[in-house]
Amino acid sequence: MKWTELDWPALDRLREGFLNGGAAHGPYWKTTSALASYDLTYGERIGWKWDQVLRELRMKNWSPKSRTIVDWGCGSGIASRRVISFFGAEHFDSLLLWDHEPVATQYAESIARRDYPNLEVSGATPGFLNGDSPVGFLIISHVLNELSPEALESLRKLIARAESVIWVEPSTSDVSRVLGDIRDMLLDPFTVVAPCTHQQSCPVLAEGNERDWCHFFAPPPSEIFSDPDWVKFGQRAGIDLRSLPYSFLVLDREQKTTDTSLSRILGRTKQFKPYTRFLNCDQHGLEFVTLPKRGNPALYKQLDRNKSPLIYRWTRENGTITNGSALKLED
Repeated sequence: MKWTELDWPALDRLREGFLNGGAAHGPYWKTTSALASYDLTYGERIGWKWDQVLRELRMKNWSPKSRTIVDWGCGSGIASRRVISFFGAEHFDSLLLWDHEPVATQYAESIARRDYPNLEVSGATPGFLNGDSPVGFLIISHVLNELSPEALESLRKLIARAESVIWVEPSTSDVSRVLGDIRDMLLDPFTVVAPCTHQQSCPVLAEGNERDWCHFFAPPPSEIFSDPDWVKFGQRAGIDLRSLPYSFLVLDREQKTTDTSLSRILGRTKQFKPYTRFLNCDQHGLEFVTLPKRGNPALYKQLDRNKSPLIYRWTRENGTITNGSALKLED
């Protein structure tokens, strides 16, 4: 698929359906052309969100143990391809793909076979999806606002059979809160690897925090802003290429410990002339905290410019942050 070959009627229809939740009411992956156009554009933007999630997992020294990936609701297969490329195709033996529309499963299969010729790639059968055999490493991407209650219940049963799960969603308040509810239901037998730095109930869901939600922002590749194809796409689609909000959840059945010395910044920091303010989440709960610029100008500047996941160890005095060190890959 080339930029000059984009199927714009299909892209417009897909975007309207995803934004309005209409995708849950009938088939929307109608043609290979629609899937290829999506994969090059909206799918690639979803891939950048996955890239950021995977960077965080590397920072936390996490990788899946299972050699089988199950991509549920695969669409064009962008999520599983990002995961395989990140961890290395040699890390896996097989990829099972499923989408409620066969044309999507077939498309994702064909691209995965092309990109990973040594990987066993196939569509997940109804018998497997509805059975009780172990699932392995389950990945889920951008499905919550499309699921009926029955489909969500089926997905929960599939998760219960998984060894580990990565689930990435667009960051609307409603979707994020549903994902938070699901997280709390899965605290046993799973450990939450990310985004949380604790295993308590999600504090965002506590009474009084109704205006907040667990979300983050992925940085798009800087080169797209000088790429005429991406610039034209953003203008034609009416989207802000700079904005990539996402929510996510990573679960592991085997991992049992969490580094509770870490804190997580939700959303973005807000820079004011005398200080930075942000919403901090850790084992003690959710709170807005400040860092005075005068007390630590270097950290003040770093918080404004840091494009990595905002995970820190803080030093505090009288309730105010005085210093902090960002979680880095070598940690």
